[in-house]
Amino acid sequence: MDHESSLSIPQHSYHVFLSFRGTDTRKNFTDHLYMALVQAGIRTFRDDDEIERGKNIWDEIEKVIFHQSKISIIVFSKDYASSKWCLNELVKIMEHRKSSQHNVLPVFYDVDPSQVKKQTGSYAEAFARHEKTFKFEMDMVQKWRAALKEVVDLGGMVLQDRYI
Repeated sequence: MDHESSLSIPQHSYHVFLSFRGTDTRKNFTDHLYMALVQAGIRTFRDDDEIERGKNIWDEIEKVIFHQSKISIIVFSKDYASSKWCLNELVKIMEHRKSSQHNVLPVFYDVDPSQVKKQTGSYAEAFARHEKTFKFEMDMVQKWRAALKEVVDLGGMVLQDRYI
């Protein structure tokens, strides 16, 4: 490869953007996944470690999703859909996937993919609350629903919360 062509390759600050519901998985599965990625030499963005104080959190996350990462790993858990923040990240990730070579790996942690796709169980409960809270922003709620359906079609890993 010559010097000119190496300059045209986009430089990524991170290999992986990790999206997850902190209250569900931060102290167990996601911490283990994050540490395994880092120990394998995979530069991984996790919001609580990477955003400097005083920075606009959403701007920084959007920048990492769209410009600084190659892959997004989304850890779907029982309460993932209860977080407006997580759902907005998911929409941005799926938008970026459509417009680039961004890869997306869904991980279904102690939740069935059909529950995510059809928004049943805890996902139905979360959306019932969202529809009340965001009754004047139903277009946003519909984007969340569509992104959940779309991401499940990508396949992914299904993991149960248990000791092996």
